[in-house]
Amino acid sequence: MDFGNLKMYIGGKLLNSQNNLTKEITCPANESTIANIAWASSVDSKLALDAAQAGFKRWSSMTLEQRTNWIIKLRDAVLKNEEILRTAIMFEMGKTYDATYEDIEALVNSLNFYPKAMKTHFEKINLVDLENTHTHSMVYSPVGVAVAYLAWNFPLLNIAFKIGPSLASGCSIIIKPSECSPVSAYLLGKILYEINFPPGVVNILCGDPEEVASTLSKSTIPRLVTMIGSTNTGKRVIADSSSSIKRLSMELGGNAPFIVFDDADFEAALDLAIGIKYGNSGQICVAANRFFIHKDIFDSFLKAYVERVRKIKLGFGKKAKVDMGPLINFESRERIMNLIKDAVSNGANIEIGGNVPKKFTKGCWLEPTVLSNVNSKMKIYNEEIFGPVACIMSFDNDKEVLNLANDTNYGLASYLFTKSGERIEYFSKNLDFGEVQVNGIKYAIYLPHGGVKDSGVGHDCSHYALEDYLSKKRVSIAL
Repeated sequence: MDFGNLKMYIGGKLLNSQNNLTKEITCPANESTIANIAWASSVDSKLALDAAQAGFKRWSSMTLEQRTNWIIKLRDAVLKNEEILRTAIMFEMGKTYDATYEDIEALVNSLNFYPKAMKTHFEKINLVDLENTHTHSMVYSPVGVAVAYLAWNFPLLNIAFKIGPSLASGCSIIIKPSECSPVSAYLLGKILYEINFPPGVVNILCGDPEEVASTLSKSTIPRLVTMIGSTNTGKRVIADSSSSIKRLSMELGGNAPFIVFDDADFEAALDLAIGIKYGNSGQICVAANRFFIHKDIFDSFLKAYVERVRKIKLGFGKKAKVDMGPLINFESRERIMNLIKDAVSNGANIEIGGNVPKKFTKGCWLEPTVLSNVNSKMKIYNEEIFGPVACIMSFDNDKEVLNLANDTNYGLASYLFTKSGERIEYFSKNLDFGEVQVNGIKYAIYLPHGGVKDSGVGHDCSHYALEDYLSKKRVSIAL
């Protein structure tokens, strides 16, 4: 598949780089070239900043109803172009075609949800005056230009989490997709151009992070910097953003525990343990990394888990009925294989997988892998794996597994399986994570999503996300 030469979308126009730079994008499944994208420089970043500043003045002056009309027009255009967008994600990510629907669904849901959430939760709020001398109200205003840095694992879903609240609140936005998967984002820019979306309100460009992101973050124009990415990248963005007082909203790395007690629904826990680990080849911020299984069911769970993993089918293509695609690039595969080697050298056992599959001569493939006998001294226990490797360990009692689960600098998602109401209450209170999911897993645009500790600040999804894009103003009038 060749998507041709794709241009940046800045100020309502499709543009080449000012330096005429381009970058070749390849498919991680077979290493074929799928597109050449305009590769932004610091000059293009400054152009986007000026365009976004002008776009903010235009967009924020509109009524919510006027903005909603444009948002719905964009939603309809996304649905009209669903096939090409999903195909682009499949090729730029190597993702299974069925899995690409989640990106489209998230984008459509976001464009549907946020105008309604804005109207429901952020209309003028009247305050009480205890002395009856004044009337008071809280008024919400858009903060200004937002800059969004996005991870590559869900190209349009990640855009959905940022563009919905930005547009509904009245902010303009500069979107920098990952250099690993920018094709679908650039195609979205083309869609915005084709529907004549108000210029400067949305701007999309991709380039070297050290040049493009640094220019955007250090500028005094943005009032909000938001991102989805690794904790290390988040720290660099925070440092660069300190040139002025900016709001920060960041969904960063994770090291999720998956705790299964002996009284849990065994089959339900097993099903979800497979899905949350090997979906998207394990390249999910909320993927379970450390599986803690009660000692009384450990052997049977490990045996059943390995048998499930053995049935995972690898492959690529629209017509292929497969469960898992490749990793995003060779660097990622090398990093994960080094984690496996370190674990094995320190006593871990490879129950299945751990190698490059022999039938794939090209691409960034890795077998779905299960490790046992993992401990807290291994790198794979402490680092975000972001790949198809499950570390399965046993535990004896509640206190022990709580300490093990919380033994991480990350704090995004956690998973608990038990039928005990007392235990659910205890772990819900004491698991040090932004999300505790019990006996099931659910994510939706209307449910808040965020972490603690090194997993970030603020929230994506739900009406809480809008708070990052809105400033509060108190208006008091003497009677």
